[in-house]
Amino acid sequence: MNHKADAVFVPLNIAVLTVSDTRSMETDTSGRLLVERLSGAGHRLAARVLLKDDLYRIRAQVAAWIAEDEVQVVLITGGTGFTGRDSTPEAVSCLLDKQVDGFGELFRQISVADIGSSTIQSRALAGLANGTLVCCLPGSTNACRTAWDGILVEQLDARHRPCNFVPQLKAVAACETRG
Repeated sequence: MNHKADAVFVPLNIAVLTVSDTRSMETDTSGRLLVERLSGAGHRLAARVLLKDDLYRIRAQVAAWIAEDEVQVVLITGGTGFTGRDSTPEAVSCLLDKQVDGFGELFRQISVADIGSSTIQSRALAGLANGTLVCCLPGSTNACRTAWDGILVEQLDARHRPCNFVPQLKAVAACETRG
């Protein structure tokens, strides 16, 4: 029997980090949208944190989650623009073992329908670090919706074919080899 045809949904443990100098947990609509989307898809919220846009605090938080066996995906919203304070890509890129170049490319491609040429100012990126998928998204709620609905919902679902990120993630890969 075809292994791919037998794929089942695998709930993932996903941490959400909002990077913002102006939002609080109560006003963080982007982080809230990601939590709603991941929960609605059947995944588990591993943690949710809001940090000021500080390169070293962002890096420390993401590094801690990458080191945890339980966290398989980190979604970061905010800090991907071009202002002097935007530092998420710089904070995260040095932690990545492999970059997923197509993530930013595809995000900008599907964003052009909503925001036109302004999509070139998105520094969205993704990569793998210690068996953890790390995705850096813009801070707008619409951008998070675009990323989840247009990319992440499928790439975080083991049933999506021809490929998805689930087999590359820690704990999931270990469970499959034992099962």
